[in-house]
Amino acid sequence: MKKFNLFKEIITVDKNSLQVAIDAQKTFGIDIGGKICHEPFTTDDILIYIGIPDAKAALCEALGRKYQVVEDGSRVLIKAFSNWQEIIGFNTPRATYDDTTGDGVDEFSTKEMEDIGWHAAEFNINYRTLVELLEEKCEGTLICIEQEDPYQFSGLGFIADHKHAAETLFAYCQKEVKRLIEEDEDFEKESLNDDELEAAEFFKAL
Repeated sequence: MKKFNLFKEIITVDKNSLQVAIDAQKTFGIDIGGKICHEPFTTDDILIYIGIPDAKAALCEALGRKYQVVEDGSRVLIKAFSNWQEIIGFNTPRATYDDTTGDGVDEFSTKEMEDIGWHAAEFNINYRTLVELLEEKCEGTLICIEQEDPYQFSGLGFIADHKHAAETLFAYCQKEVKRLIEEDEDFEKESLNDDELEAAEFFKAL
């Protein structure tokens, strides 16, 4: 997965396109690639701004005080990190997973992936392990706030191909559950409880 760090990135927007969107006085978004987006927003829209700017304000002030905006010829350069809390908030409903809370990841947004996470927990395979696998093996974007001093990291994961992601998670869990049943005395086939047995059957590990 690609990492988009709000503390470091500068978003470049076409000045004319931005002005047209502002003048329309309708809700619009700006994605991390600088594209103007309109409702309804989709899971492909990873946004750094949503709203209706003040059409009477100067362009450098129109998005609000939490955005640093500089006009550069036909471009507008935007730093959005000061508004990271709101950015996390309005992106969360479309993210594949939320890693912004102190509790860490506790669910996936798609039913197929969530079923995998739910059953994997019966064999002590946690969401953190599954998320790290996704970030290593799958295409997508992690929009995050990351800095070294003071250390801070939070992120929302947007997986590009949910079907491939689910297949990747399933294959890993199937292999791991089979290994545990064969090698770990706590998960011997004969001693599995009903929930563990259901999970093992879900992963076709028996």
